[in-house]
Amino acid sequence: MQDRHFKVWPKGRPLELPALKTSVFENFVMSAGRTPEHPAIIYYDAVLTYQELLQQVLDLAGYLSEYLGLQKGERVLLYMQNCPQFIIAYYGILGAGGVVVPVNPMCRSGEIEHIAGDTGAVAAVVGQELAEHVLPLLDGSDLRTVIPVNYGDYRSPETDLELPDEVLEVRKSFQMPHVVGWWDALNAAAERPNVASGPDDWCVIPYSSGTTGQPKGCLHTNATVNAVINGYANWNPIPPNAPILATLPFFHVTGMQNSMNTPLFTGATIVMMTRWNREVAATLISRYRVAQWRAITTMIIDFISSPNVEAYDLSSLISVGGGGAQLPFAVAEKLGELTGLKVTEGYGLTETIAPSHMNPPDAPKLQCLGIPIFGVDSRVIDPETLEELDVNQTGEIITHGPQVFVGYWQNEEATREAFIEIDGKPFFRTGDLGYYDEDGYFFYADRLKRMINVSGFKVWPAEVEAMMHKHPGIREACVIASRDARKGETVKALVVASGSVPPTASELETWCREQMAAYKVPRIYEFRDHLPRSGSGKVQWRELQERELHGEGD
Repeated sequence: MQDRHFKVWPKGRPLELPALKTSVFENFVMSAGRTPEHPAIIYYDAVLTYQELLQQVLDLAGYLSEYLGLQKGERVLLYMQNCPQFIIAYYGILGAGGVVVPVNPMCRSGEIEHIAGDTGAVAAVVGQELAEHVLPLLDGSDLRTVIPVNYGDYRSPETDLELPDEVLEVRKSFQMPHVVGWWDALNAAAERPNVASGPDDWCVIPYSSGTTGQPKGCLHTNATVNAVINGYANWNPIPPNAPILATLPFFHVTGMQNSMNTPLFTGATIVMMTRWNREVAATLISRYRVAQWRAITTMIIDFISSPNVEAYDLSSLISVGGGGAQLPFAVAEKLGELTGLKVTEGYGLTETIAPSHMNPPDAPKLQCLGIPIFGVDSRVIDPETLEELDVNQTGEIITHGPQVFVGYWQNEEATREAFIEIDGKPFFRTGDLGYYDEDGYFFYADRLKRMINVSGFKVWPAEVEAMMHKHPGIREACVIASRDARKGETVKALVVASGSVPPTASELETWCREQMAAYKVPRIYEFRDHLPRSGSGKVQWRELQERELHGEGD
């Protein structure tokens, strides 16, 4: 195990944390018992205390068990945007002994059908605006109940905040068999089942996009989920009961762990937004004295670009984290000027239920994945020979740690291929290329499967993109491979220009030749109004790459 990163370890923190013996559900119950009157959720100015939240969680758990007949280990889909009902349903499912299957609200019928069929989900709690994509599955699948929710039921009617359309909607009535209203479920007067869950019991199955084929479910237990919750709470702790701003989607592992599970473990207040809005975010930070905010890079860029941002009081912030994409230095500097803080970036995957690496809060490096956190052994290997590499040598990042998933749901072959044994320990092969420096900080180079082969020379798109983003006429760039009869592959750049007079392809190529080796320079430039993004804010390079290789247009 590498130990060079211990010299930059967060001050006063132990090198390892004892494993929690509680379940994720019990974490929340204990918090509610400690501070029942403390606000657990603030949703567009409406407050839900820990005691009120616990009661609704227990009401739903009772309904799922007594009326739906949910058995321990059975799966339930959560398919909605951020809202109090997501949290209530998440913990209600766990309280009934079920397993949570979070689904990206950007998914549509075919994707939902795959996930529902793959997991054998027996119920779904869904945003009412998404119900149309789930209701057809009541015929011909294991799904036997759908519970639609209306986000607006939980907002304050007196709020002066700008509300997204989904929160302004009135509650819809679904008059059809096997569809149960949210309040009907909570008011069913059922008793909460006496279900005991231990560290090794199943907890959540988030889906990873993977590199090929259909998404794969990543099976996590209470132990793997708790390893990250405990790690977050101890790596860069905030004052007890402090408010955090939740803008990351809860279906995604970072939002789920950092902005939902960890605050409920520590007894903090979750100040929640359903959709991103930079003015609302700034207002909430100021109004509720938010102490911590973790966001994706695109949110931070949008936030600091607001012409009104300096008018808000952001002085309560003591921690701001980024992720999803590398944060440009200029953006970090501007955020630092506004808040006096350094952004701490981290690294993790669905298979590690959020971070395996984080930057030390007192010694962060920008555009850096961070160092391995509590109990994590992370190394770099040659992806072909599997030989372990040394400092500043780029290869595949592999990780062993308490948060690594059990395996891919009902896919033993994919699970076997995902692991390698070194020194008697199983290491997860991340599929990410990177390296570590003399101090043990890890840096990202690219996705292993994304590498472009130009006449035998290896080109890593993320490296080219990072250089192209320095051009003042480029707002965004995505680099992909294009087929070439002579070289096999050549480099293509999809560019979103900035400014009123965009650069020409010829100008960009000339500039790129001054910035990088000739074989890395894009030979093809395609200008676009925008680039497609996933629900977690990442540019969907894989979709763009597959369209290019198959000769498909938009």
